[in-house]
Amino acid sequence: MTSHYRAGESRLERGTRVLSEIDGKAGEAVVSSLADIAPDFASYVIEFPFGDIYSRPGLDLRGREIATIAAWPALGNAAPQLRVHIEAGLNVGLSRDEITEVIMQMAVYAGFPAAVNGLFAAKEVFASLDALRPGQD
Repeated sequence: MTSHYRAGESRLERGTRVLSEIDGKAGEAVVSSLADIAPDFASYVIEFPFGDIYSRPGLDLRGREIATIAAWPALGNAAPQLRVHIEAGLNVGLSRDEITEVIMQMAVYAGFPAAVNGLFAAKEVFASLDALRPGQD
C-alpha cells in the first residue's frame, strides 16, 4: 500500500490533504464548526486521525473507510460521524451495497439495534445524495 506521507509536510498539512481527499467539504465543515470553541481540538481532529493514522501504509483509504463505517454503528452513539463516513466511503469508491453489507455485518458483533440504526443512517445519506444528484451514487 502507498503511504500518504510527503517529505517536509507537517501533520496538519498532511491531515488536511487526506481529510479533503476522503471527505471533501463535509470534513472541512466538521473542523470549521469546532474552530470557534476549540481551535486546538480542531487541529487534533485533523492531525491524529488523518495526518497520522489514515496516512499510514498498510490499508488504502477504501479499507480504512470500511473499518470506520463498521466501528461507528458498533459504538452506538455516533450517528452524525457515521453519516459523514458513509459519504466518505462513497467518495473513496465503496458502493452503496458494500456500505449496507458492512453495516449489516455489525448485527453479528454489535447487535441488531446497532445495525438497524446504522442502516437508517445510510438510508438517510443515500436519500440526501439522491436529492442532490438524481441518478448517481
